[in-house]
Amino acid sequence: MPLTCRGRVRGLEPSRGDVDDALGKFSLTLIDTLDTLALLNKTAEFEKAVRRVVTDVRLDNDIVVSVFETNIRVLGGLLGGHSMAVMLKESGRMLWYQDELLHMAKDLGLRLLPAFNTSSGLPYPRVNLRFGVRGPETRTGTETDTCTACAGTIILEFAALSRFTGDPTFEAHARRALDFLWEKRQRNSNLVGTTINIHSGEWVRRDSGVGAGIDSYYEYLLKAYILLGDDQFLQRFNTHYASIMKYISQPPLLLDVHIHKPLLPARTWMDSLLAFFPGLQVLKGDIRPAIETHEMLYQVTKKHNFLPEAFTTDFRVHWAQHPLRPEFAESTYFLYKATRDPYYLEVGRTILENLNRFARVPCGFAAMKDVRTGSHEDRMDSFFLAEMFKYLFLLFAEEEDLPFNVEDYIFTTEAHLLPLSLSTASNSQATIKLTFLRYELDDSNFEWTCPNTRLLFPDPAFPRNLREPIRSAVDKSCAQVEMIRNPGMGRPPLRAQDFMANNPEHLELLRRMGVSLIHLKDGRVQLVQHATQAVSAVAAEDGMRFMQEMMELSSQQQKEQLPPRAVQIISPPFFGRVVLTAGPAQFGMDLSKSSSGVRGFVTIAEPYNGCSVLSNGEIVAGRIALLQRGQCMFAEKARHIQKAGAIGGIVIDDNEGSSSDTAPLFQMAGDGRNTDDVTLPLLFLFHKEGNILLEALKEYREVEVLLSDKARDRDHTSPASSEPVHQSQVTIQEQTTDDSGVGPESVQPAEGLGSYVPVAVGEEPAVDGDHSSQSVDSLMADWEEDLEAFKQMEKDEL
Repeated sequence: MPLTCRGRVRGLEPSRGDVDDALGKFSLTLIDTLDTLALLNKTAEFEKAVRRVVTDVRLDNDIVVSVFETNIRVLGGLLGGHSMAVMLKESGRMLWYQDELLHMAKDLGLRLLPAFNTSSGLPYPRVNLRFGVRGPETRTGTETDTCTACAGTIILEFAALSRFTGDPTFEAHARRALDFLWEKRQRNSNLVGTTINIHSGEWVRRDSGVGAGIDSYYEYLLKAYILLGDDQFLQRFNTHYASIMKYISQPPLLLDVHIHKPLLPARTWMDSLLAFFPGLQVLKGDIRPAIETHEMLYQVTKKHNFLPEAFTTDFRVHWAQHPLRPEFAESTYFLYKATRDPYYLEVGRTILENLNRFARVPCGFAAMKDVRTGSHEDRMDSFFLAEMFKYLFLLFAEEEDLPFNVEDYIFTTEAHLLPLSLSTASNSQATIKLTFLRYELDDSNFEWTCPNTRLLFPDPAFPRNLREPIRSAVDKSCAQVEMIRNPGMGRPPLRAQDFMANNPEHLELLRRMGVSLIHLKDGRVQLVQHATQAVSAVAAEDGMRFMQEMMELSSQQQKEQLPPRAVQIISPPFFGRVVLTAGPAQFGMDLSKSSSGVRGFVTIAEPYNGCSVLSNGEIVAGRIALLQRGQCMFAEKARHIQKAGAIGGIVIDDNEGSSSDTAPLFQMAGDGRNTDDVTLPLLFLFHKEGNILLEALKEYREVEVLLSDKARDRDHTSPASSEPVHQSQVTIQEQTTDDSGVGPESVQPAEGLGSYVPVAVGEEPAVDGDHSSQSVDSLMADWEEDLEAFKQMEKDEL
């Protein structure tokens, strides 16, 4: 947790949902980073880390973990660490090492094996490290679905474990899972779906791509052939690859399709995990499409400093997070290795500089909560050290910088190093009764497959000519299509754009139309329509039209929403390294039109709610006032601090525990009258982010911040190069709260309650645009498929 400068311990920090399934109280980051230390020639640190793992790490914890994550990060980390320790021992160092990491790896492998006890051979997605999957004490074993990558990304680690130990059990289980997935492929398209039932083998999600949920299944088919030398894996990979290039690849795009109707696109956006695919194409030997897709990803990266978690086919931000994923750096490294084109060194330098400029914080590198504003998340996943550091180091390293020849190893999907010598190691496979379907291997299937001895670029300008048209395509913005109202539709008695949730007359009209409001604990409301509760059939029809108009209006307003803003702490010891996501106001100074933002020291207004003339006006003058949400309108607060001479204001949420991690951004609306008199900027911080600012003020007394449309460079002079991309947010208008503490109202959709739509109090409704997996219940049902995909991505961290 690089912002709070401590480790994340499961159970001690608020749950983040499925993403925490990677944490098993087994020193995840330490194990995941072992072979990185060895590769970076940090031999003393590596030896110290190995001793700490052997001495301190326990694997018999009563905790439920992800089988997939534990396999690639922990089992892979132990095997990679063992490979490095053996290599060092053979060179005369670490002579004390007696395969301790390998023994731990076998112990962990045995703890994962109960998950494979299914009729299909596909593993359960989770397992209890102490109790397995059977019985109430396991608190798991009831799941029915898993992702294709979760079941198909086991073979490298389990086969390596079998061949290191001579125990064939592990490799047999991994092969069985791969065999089942291959048998369940769609036979006409030769594609696999994203999610499968582990008992029946039925596809739960039939969309197919090369990103989240599937990616490393394809990766492990090819790498299993490279590591183990089994032609069957290459045959399967080539069959899938031909279908990927036929249906999914639309250079430079890679778009998901339906496995039964592969000519039908499944979505209009791509997730960042597909950035690994150009690197896999390099291993395959198919360089041209690798260059094209990589260039598209690079241009998107240059627009936003980082690759957004998901982006549309016209290269707009779809999900704005960036958890420091390494896949793009991985593909950059492989393309440089294949082409030796110095262009890819420049790409690597861009990645490196952006990490240092925008993600580096005093205690590590912080994930980007929003690439448009540069705001941070208190998170540095172990894959950042396990993968990103390796690939960037290898990209720039000269041969003499490397302590060993990396060509003697294969990289797992977590970039752990497994020696190619395992292909000749015994796994006692003769003792296992395995039935494999043998194919007559078509020689054409092996064409253009690693190692590829053909001359790659007869013309040095060839790769440049491939990149140029893609660069210009990404630079162009495609206009959004306007919503068109169906002709002849009647008008309800109450117009959606006129609706105010605090107007009694409007509420009565809604009641007559069968539309009700449900107040939530956090101050928001749900709009729900039940036709049977309307006073008449005509009123019910009016209610339906009102809801349709509300949704249409919300969709239209989605394009007009202000993007999130940034509060950047620039005084010592922060120096601009901490950036907080802030909600904008629909009134006051427009920070997007200010080249430098508003910079000043913060002070707490008195009264804190800012709902009356300030008693400490002389202190507030020339500073940025901190205010508490509630008791009066946002515009009223702004007028009071402006009258006192403040140069800006920050409203901090009074709902304890609220955070931009789990809630949609607030957009503060006016008070229903002219707000042209408000000229200072006003931003909104949730409780968690506000507390970071308040704690800094408490500790350092003098805290200077920069209010801007996006985070600035550390020298506070030049803005980041990315253009903010509008994202829909919840529009909030603050009103007087009652004793229960309910404040501003917006709408939270509910499942199974008929028609519903988000709406803001006293303002035109707006849609919740936070696509976080932790706010599924608060998003529109129309986005359910997108949300499921994102939840799967966060769950797997592929």
